[in-house]
Formats: sequence, structure tokens, C-alpha cells
Amino acid sequence: MDVSGTLAYLSGDWRLERLISDHRTGQEGVFRGQARFRPSAEDQVLEYREDGELEFGAYRGQASRSLIYCGRSDGAADVRFADGREFYRLDLRSGSCRAEHPCRADQYLVTVTRRSPVSFTETWRVAGPGKDYEMTATYTRPGTE
Repeated sequence: MDVSGTLAYLSGDWRLERLISDHRTGQEGVFRGQARFRPSAEDQVLEYREDGELEFGAYRGQASRSLIYCGRSDGAADVRFADGREFYRLDLRSGSCRAEHPCRADQYLVTVTRRSPVSFTETWRVAGPGKDYEMTATYTRPGTE
């Protein structure tokens, strides 16, 4: 399932819903909003921005996040935090990708799966001495529901 590169598939606007389950506290939450992958001034780079509303525990309010997706010559992308630090490598050409990101003593495992040309999911499992939670995000192109 070659998508002519990960950046080509991701580029544009997405509707986003992320379900959160904290296994330590038993709290459940949801983030609903928009995600945008926009080309930057640099060739083969997408700037990612999500904005929406987070409901988690007693918190209800606006939330946002920014990342940088740097295209690779093999069609994959290096995902970086907004400050440029390495996060993980994403390759959706085959339809699914697994990656990990160690953060101090905690381990972040992600599976990203293309569901269709207009939908993909991102599932995080985070475990370690500091954290124990799962998050599943569903991205869908607006107007394709």
C-alpha cells in the first residue's frame, strides 16, 4: 500500500478525536479538535498543529500541540518535537508503522495505521515508573464522515 510517501498522505487538514485512559488514576478523557499538516519554507517538511478541547479529569479547556515532520528520501518521515528534538520515525507507505520513544525511564510505543485514504489511527501505550496510560487518536479528513 504505497502512498507515495508519508508526507504526501498526511498533508492537509484532519478532524481529530483522541481517547485517553490513565491506568494509574482510572481517569478517562477525550480531546476533540483539528489537526493541520502544512508545508514549511523548508523542502520536505510539514509543520503539524493540533487545536481543540480537552476533557480530562476535572480539566475542561483548550489544548494544542505542535510537531515537525521531516521527509526522508525513502518516503518515511522523522517526527520531531516543536523544538527540534527527535521523537520517532514514521513510515506509512505499507499502511502501518510501529515505533518507540524512550523518555527517561518511561517507554512510549506508538502504532500508526492507515484505515483508508481519508482516515488513520495513532495508538500510544506509555508505561514506566512515571506513567501508565493509553491514547488512541482517530484522524479523519473533514467532509468524509
